[in-house]
Amino acid sequence: MNMSMETALSVVDFLGVLFVAAIGILTIVAAVLFIVDRWQTGDAIRRNYPLIGRFRHLFSELGEFFRQYFFAMDREELPFNRAQREWVDRASAGKSNTVAFGSTRNLNVVGTPIFVNDPFPPLDDQFAAAQPLLIGPTARMPYEAPSFFNISGMSYGALSKPAIQALSHGAKKAGIWLNTGEGGVSPFHLESGCDLIYQIGTAKFGVRDEAGNLSDEKLREVAAKEQIKMFELKMAQGAKPGKGGILPGEKVTEEIAAIRGLQVGQDGISPNRHKEIDNFDHLLDMLAHIREVTGKPVGIKTVVGAEEAIRELFETIDRRGPDQAPDFITIDGGEGGTGAAPMPLIDLVGMPVREALPLLVDLRDEFRLNDRIRIISSAKLVNPGDVAWALAAGADFVVSARGFMFSLGCIQALKCDKNTCPTGITTHDPRFQKGLVAEQKYKRVANYAKSIVNEVETISHSVGVSEPRQLRRRHVRLVQPNGRSVPMNKIFPSYNAPGGS
Repeated sequence: MNMSMETALSVVDFLGVLFVAAIGILTIVAAVLFIVDRWQTGDAIRRNYPLIGRFRHLFSELGEFFRQYFFAMDREELPFNRAQREWVDRASAGKSNTVAFGSTRNLNVVGTPIFVNDPFPPLDDQFAAAQPLLIGPTARMPYEAPSFFNISGMSYGALSKPAIQALSHGAKKAGIWLNTGEGGVSPFHLESGCDLIYQIGTAKFGVRDEAGNLSDEKLREVAAKEQIKMFELKMAQGAKPGKGGILPGEKVTEEIAAIRGLQVGQDGISPNRHKEIDNFDHLLDMLAHIREVTGKPVGIKTVVGAEEAIRELFETIDRRGPDQAPDFITIDGGEGGTGAAPMPLIDLVGMPVREALPLLVDLRDEFRLNDRIRIISSAKLVNPGDVAWALAAGADFVVSARGFMFSLGCIQALKCDKNTCPTGITTHDPRFQKGLVAEQKYKRVANYAKSIVNEVETISHSVGVSEPRQLRRRHVRLVQPNGRSVPMNKIFPSYNAPGGS
């Protein structure tokens, strides 16, 4: 008994010593930090409030996460709110998106689209099924695209290997296309056999010679791959119009360097524009050249800054003839996304897609090119209502990047520009990549795409049309500042839309 009591006392004494030692160490550390803070001159808060001032930075860093999980309402967050992300999460998991008790959306927000239900909609067995659509009728190998909803450009390098693999296999399973992004085509894009759109950025990654110029030989090599269905010449991106991209050298591995035509560890810098293209005539010359070399449809991705510039494009096409027109135009809005861009460009430059898309469609129709040029809409369109709005505004296709990132498990941690993405989507750190299991995530990608198509078809059915591309502006009302809604065709009267506005 005495031995056990002595043992217990010795343990207590030992723990007491440890406690005192820990207190002593913490006191010394606190004293050192106090002195450091008092004597440093770079931070006024820490200098005036030594030690305590350090908590301000900590709380500021944690603030965005606390707001996301505890304080922000379901419809409050930006760039995407919790309701949007959770819809994608349920759709990706194959769960029902049926909800109870009514809408949580504030329908009085200016610009909110409200779809006009038909008093006598088609019966349930007369479903509004989407149909394939031809792109590039004058190309030697035109593309009949099976789906109106597809994956927007995301490069291997900006995204991780398992992320690209999951997107590729998901695209194949859903029967949609995958845009390679400007980083070139990787083995991981190709391995599923899905349809691919090859994006040519201003740095010509993957199709450039040693001097960084467009290489016809490499263009032919890429075009020889049956999976490559079209080429997209990237002129501008919504989040950074007038600014090229940068892939940090720490992300340029040996494999990525080989794909892009860089040196290992070299920053992948895209110029702010194509150096060969100074005007719209040069642009159409470049498109005609790529179409001739590859034999496949060629289009552009751009951002509208003002009507005058985009009108000049169509006037140039009109002067040169419809055979010189781009086969498609992908329109990105100034609110478009990216892994990293200067805040002034993200916030302030480029027309939002809600204004730019109707403008572009009307100009195309005014110049009687509605059967020649297909319009692809991008920019923050991740839910069925967004996609249905774009089709009603006149888009032929809708593409999404961040919607598919959410389907992969993106939690909007806002770490895309670092190599520390906690979900493994935008990092090349094996520690984080191991969390993204492509063999499972591709199913979520396919489920999300199928859910979007299904629910846009449901909206189309409710307004009384037999195919989503038959949605027209008259089928949508937009909420105005006085709280009343006005038909979209009164705000944006389309010029010559097939089937009326």
